[in-house]
Amino acid sequence: MAKILCVMTGASYWTLKDGHRHPTGYWAEEFVAPYTVFTDAGHEVTVATPHEAIPVVDTMSLRPGMAGGEENSLREEAVIEKAEELRHPISLRDVRLEDYDAVYYPGGHGPMEDLSVDPDSGALLREALASGKPLGVVCHAPAAFLATRDENGGTPFANYRVTGFCNEEETGVGFADKAKWLLEDELKKLPTDYSRGPAWEPYTVADRNLITGQNPASSGPLAKELVQALSS
Repeated sequence: MAKILCVMTGASYWTLKDGHRHPTGYWAEEFVAPYTVFTDAGHEVTVATPHEAIPVVDTMSLRPGMAGGEENSLREEAVIEKAEELRHPISLRDVRLEDYDAVYYPGGHGPMEDLSVDPDSGALLREALASGKPLGVVCHAPAAFLATRDENGGTPFANYRVTGFCNEEETGVGFADKAKWLLEDELKKLPTDYSRGPAWEPYTVADRNLITGQNPASSGPLAKELVQALSS
């Protein structure tokens, strides 16, 4: 049995460029699918958030149209209801990487608000990348890479092959012209070696111990890759 740290947003809104606070949080599938893969494989999950904030699910992600039908929506809701780890997060500040075998970051628009500027998350990501332990980051969660930059703008993620929520997908959900910045653009500026697959299709990229996924549909396949990495 491995111990997997799930680092989640503590944000319940995302500030758009006009100052509007759009209600958000984590994306249901990006927690539920990996959590199910991890726990079905017998692994233990611990949730960490900034300041021990209880993670908030983005209600849009539980709409049948977004969740792949009513049956999927109800199944995801049931997993979230039963996942006691969500009710008892630890503070990112208290995380000791040596206590865990792998680290996973789910997305949703929440990480654009808090993890993109959170110094504790930035320090953890730098340490996790250097450790060689499996590090999985999906959809909007690569926004957290922005918090790993030093005073000169340098980051250990520079030139890693990565993916993340693309501009076409952000346009598809209606936020490309409302956001302060777009994830694909910022990942390219870091600079990372960013690539993407077809919009909304599963697409993952592995580079050394880092595994990234493009969108919600990528979270389950990414989790399986992470579990495979744990056993190799």
